[in-house]
Amino acid sequence: MAPSFLSVARFVEALLRRRFSSAGLSLQTLSIDSETTIQFWGPPPSSSSENTQKPSLLLLHGFGPSAVWQWSHQVKPLSHFFRLYVPDLVFFGGSSSSGENRSEMFQALCMGKLMEKLEVERFSVVGTSYGGFVAYNMAKMFPEKVEKVVLASSGVNLRRSDNEAFIARAKCHRIKEVMLPASATDLRRFSGMVSSKRLDYVPDFVLNDFCQVSFFSSLF
Repeated sequence: MAPSFLSVARFVEALLRRRFSSAGLSLQTLSIDSETTIQFWGPPPSSSSENTQKPSLLLLHGFGPSAVWQWSHQVKPLSHFFRLYVPDLVFFGGSSSSGENRSEMFQALCMGKLMEKLEVERFSVVGTSYGGFVAYNMAKMFPEKVEKVVLASSGVNLRRSDNEAFIARAKCHRIKEVMLPASATDLRRFSGMVSSKRLDYVPDFVLNDFCQVSFFSSLF
């Protein structure tokens, strides 16, 4: 991997972080229990009274890059109407756990603990892709806290045969090979499977750098 000062992905990530800061959010870290630490973007502790009166909204990112890569276009407009909380899911970005649980239910429990630690009593949740699975489980686990749920591009009713067909189309043996690209070739395959955008003309060194910086996860 290139040094951080030569990394295209690091440079882009720094620009994305500025979008979050310009939306009035600050990067924070909170231990929700003895095993798990969550990194999240949220209102600064010294938020104005106007901001505290807005309804709370939790944004849950999908599989792959951390939250800043997936919500950078939404945080500014949404911040005008909501008090935003944008965490890295456990095992992504700056969030980690020494526990062995890797299920969506565990992710939902951790997000619930985060909001409880932050003393947010009622909130709505938007989850995209993998984050939608987490949001769906949060709605089931915390009906007294979750007001509304939006699921975007989340196949919560997927069957095992659907995953098997997906793996077959990708010509892989395991879902990990598709969802955690480790090289430029892997990332082009991943993009071709989940997006209409093609990466054929992006140089290999840029895609390899992006894999190293953005797609690291210990979820598997």
